[in-house]
Amino acid sequence: MNFDQLKNDWNKPETEETEILQSMLHIKEAHTPIDKIRKQMKCEFFVQLASLLFIALTPRIFGFPPEIKPVFMAFYAVTCGFCAYYFFKFYVFYKHSYDLSLDTRKNLLWFYYEMKLNIELYKALTYILAFIVLSFAAVYLLMVRGTIFQHILDKVSMIYIILNCFITILIVGLITELWAKFYYGKYVKELKKIIDKLDDE
Repeated sequence: MNFDQLKNDWNKPETEETEILQSMLHIKEAHTPIDKIRKQMKCEFFVQLASLLFIALTPRIFGFPPEIKPVFMAFYAVTCGFCAYYFFKFYVFYKHSYDLSLDTRKNLLWFYYEMKLNIELYKALTYILAFIVLSFAAVYLLMVRGTIFQHILDKVSMIYIILNCFITILIVGLITELWAKFYYGKYVKELKKIIDKLDDE
């Protein structure tokens, strides 16, 4: 009888069992960043919804003249349209993450890539909203402050105004990138490390 073979066969199931247990531990570990991401998403959803409702009150707060209110409503409707699309995608991802059993590497990968996609969508929405705000500001200046705005254009070159718009977009972009990195990025990185550990095994 081959005792070496018997010894190898005896040790093999224990090794496999250890590997399975180790994988299960990594998968359980992955739930921590996923739960944190879900909590952040839920919190941000309500903050953004409250912000959108607050923006609806800006004509009353800042005392917009009657002729600018229909223009504001048009810009606000466009903003709501973009936000509604983003909220829908955001909600579908959030809801699906609970329906999906996150106990396999495949499902963890799905969550990881979908989260990255949602972060990119979030950044795109921020840029779109920045352009909408700048467009409304330009229309407001032309309609309400027409003569003053014309006087400014006489004194200051158009290049300077374009440069200011460009710098504003850059600042908004920088804040967006930093916010996404701070708010979601660290948890997404944690999740990626756990997926990499599972890959190594």
